[in-house]
Amino acid sequence: MTIGVLREDKHENRVCLLPEHLPSLTKKNISVLIESEAGKASFADDKQYEEAGAKIRSRSQILKEADVLLKLNVSADETLPEGKVLISLLNPLGNNALVKKLARTNVTSFSLDMIPRITRAQAVDILSSMATVAGYKAVLVAAVQLPGFFPMFMSASGTIKPSRVLILGAGVAGLQALATARKLGAVVEVFDVRSAVKEEVLSLGGKFVEVEGAVDDAAAGGYAVEQSEAYKQKQGELIQQRAMLSDVIITTAQIPGMKAPVLIRRETVEAMKPGSVIIDLAAATGGNCELTKKDETVVHNRVTIIGNSNFPSTMPADASKMLGKNMVNFLELMFDDEGNLNLDVEDEIVQQTCITRNGEIVHERIREK
Repeated sequence: MTIGVLREDKHENRVCLLPEHLPSLTKKNISVLIESEAGKASFADDKQYEEAGAKIRSRSQILKEADVLLKLNVSADETLPEGKVLISLLNPLGNNALVKKLARTNVTSFSLDMIPRITRAQAVDILSSMATVAGYKAVLVAAVQLPGFFPMFMSASGTIKPSRVLILGAGVAGLQALATARKLGAVVEVFDVRSAVKEEVLSLGGKFVEVEGAVDDAAAGGYAVEQSEAYKQKQGELIQQRAMLSDVIITTAQIPGMKAPVLIRRETVEAMKPGSVIIDLAAATGGNCELTKKDETVVHNRVTIIGNSNFPSTMPADASKMLGKNMVNFLELMFDDEGNLNLDVEDEIVQQTCITRNGEIVHERIREK
């Protein structure tokens, strides 16, 4: 069996596998093909891959020879050979054209952004790994952009108060942002509709901002769910109050398959202190701030709004190390000890990540959408 790792497009610096990930595959007699310079942006060169047991090939050779293809970002414009197995981050809930094309071309596709939130799946949870990177980097970017210090300073020149940080969403990214901001000395408040995360917020030194009356759906697998209009109104009022006191806001709130909820309105931005910074990690799905523009930095009323949903790509070495381990763990579910492809469609992780197979859309939720 042969695995092929394709080079990402120019906007993506990560790679699906680093040389350090290959031994666990090659010892199972799995051949690994790496597209030339696939790891260059992640600081892994072709020689390192060859020393780890891989073979360097062109894209056309890999598409022809590999049985399983690994690529983080696949567009609807790409055409893959029929009968291949693809492992990627497909965003299948929002990328109908790509899903339909994969079905038409009889590609068996797996999307690792559909990993179920169960204990057993933690080792393959790429979204959580990348959210850790995003939450960390978001705080560092905010600290650079902010025209003041994060921690308190006391000196002969006087006392400088610590910055106030408001984090919207206490998922993996939000909790990592909280931990990082606290290490830098900021005072941090965290808002989330899920009361279950309150204890985690408090344990990391944050203050939990709570709005009563939130709907918390256990069937959502730990994700936030759509709230009532009455709740949204109370939520908006409280967020505006806290935002006006904040120097930095980091937004992370997303609902799978839906546009990101708008939590920061134009009037809220205009009420914030000049020099304040908003980092919107939900920019790819519309943004939590009304003024966010995807992959752009906007300055409105002297408030800087950074719309970046791909901070992990700015830390490609460690981000690739983390996601590569997730990839290897997922591949171990698909291969037997002799390196033969052995898809167990009854396995919950395999079942929930499989999008297309045998020329059909097999994921029930995607098929219904």
